[in-house]
Amino acid sequence: MQKTVQTAAPQLSGGEYLSTDERRAAGKALRDKVPRAAHGGWKQDKTRRDPVELLRESNAGRIPALIPIRFGRMSQSPFAFYRGAASIMAADLATTPASGLRVQACGDAHLMNFGGFATPERNIFFDINDFDETLPAPWEWDVKRLAASIVIAARHLNFPESEAARAATGAVCAYREHMSDYASMPALDVWYDRIDLDRVLKVMATEADVQRVKQRVNQARRKSLPESLYPKLVEHKGSQPRIKDDPPLIFHPTEKQAPGMKSGYASAIAGYRKSLPEHVRTLFDRFRLFDLAIKVVGVGSVGTYCAVALFMANDDDPIFLQVKEAQKSVLEPYVGKSQHENRGQRVVAGQRLMQSASDIFLGWTRGENGRDYYFRQLRDAKLSGLIEDWDVTTLREWGKLCAWALSRAHARSGDPARIAGYLGSNSTFDDAVCEFAVEYADQNLRDYRAFIKAIREGRVAVVTED
Repeated sequence: MQKTVQTAAPQLSGGEYLSTDERRAAGKALRDKVPRAAHGGWKQDKTRRDPVELLRESNAGRIPALIPIRFGRMSQSPFAFYRGAASIMAADLATTPASGLRVQACGDAHLMNFGGFATPERNIFFDINDFDETLPAPWEWDVKRLAASIVIAARHLNFPESEAARAATGAVCAYREHMSDYASMPALDVWYDRIDLDRVLKVMATEADVQRVKQRVNQARRKSLPESLYPKLVEHKGSQPRIKDDPPLIFHPTEKQAPGMKSGYASAIAGYRKSLPEHVRTLFDRFRLFDLAIKVVGVGSVGTYCAVALFMANDDDPIFLQVKEAQKSVLEPYVGKSQHENRGQRVVAGQRLMQSASDIFLGWTRGENGRDYYFRQLRDAKLSGLIEDWDVTTLREWGKLCAWALSRAHARSGDPARIAGYLGSNSTFDDAVCEFAVEYADQNLRDYRAFIKAIREGRVAVVTED
């Protein structure tokens, strides 16, 4: 049985006033209880649960027919397995040392959950882009998941072990150094800080990298336009536009799968509308729902009730919203329940707190089936890393960007001065987390092999895709 981590919420208002220097000193004092070196290494506990059983438990409430697709995607490599195994690592992180400082944590901060996206002002920012597991939790957990993902990605790309360790250490160092910067900044400057396209291009190692990023941005902008998405996703049957079926990845739900279909999901849409800011409601009211279809997305999300919804303001004025089911965070058994009754609201609140700018259509609701959902635009100029094209330099630079975005997110919700005081100015914490990342990558490989064995023995069903 894993223990629940009791960590104090950040004290950013009320209570005794402390200067930045005093808060740094308070953070440094936490090393007496939990030395920075204590974060190093990973050793499997004798009471550690079977990873395959944890994965089975994480399937609770998912669409049964889609679970083999989820496991099929996870079976492709140790890196793909890691992406879908946030529940396993959450249980493991709960057994590791924690400084006692809490932030709004991502909960699944692997390096593929970062990337670019368009802001409401149509600028491109780099930031965290997945918040399904967000919950207040120890800041170290996000850092360790990111660092381990870098080592696992390096092995996936057959890079030398020395380069894997170097990239992980570099990312943790970037987190520490940026956190130190945020600790010295005025509170409003931290809140307004952005990692925009110009800042990303400035840290690119070569001119070729700069041109590649610019090209990807232009492609993403074109592909995310509704007029570009519309002919790919929609067909006309009679007078009504309808989302194209492409089973098993895109299909229209049955009434059992989607109660409320007969009413056009009126109750759920009304709840979503109510969650929007008043000025956005005025814009949303111009649109009407025309169709909704279940759409399989990601790795860890496969099997949850995720859909794409087509709204129209006019015959040539469509918008696509992604509807994602929000389940219990994988962190909840170890840090306690969310303060939000609706799990979709948990995701939205966490995203708005951590992300530098959020989609204007971000909102939440509860369906007639009792499940919680959140809404956002589909493909709003989103850019993810194309890991198969990376070289060592790209991995290092991407890892540093992810760490920068993570430190900025943590500085918004936590106390950057206390975290910076704990981290200090030398590489002690960097080296410790690198050691953890390398050894946890070994653990992930063992878990992956156990998973593949379960597949071969017929204990886990999979469906592989072309």
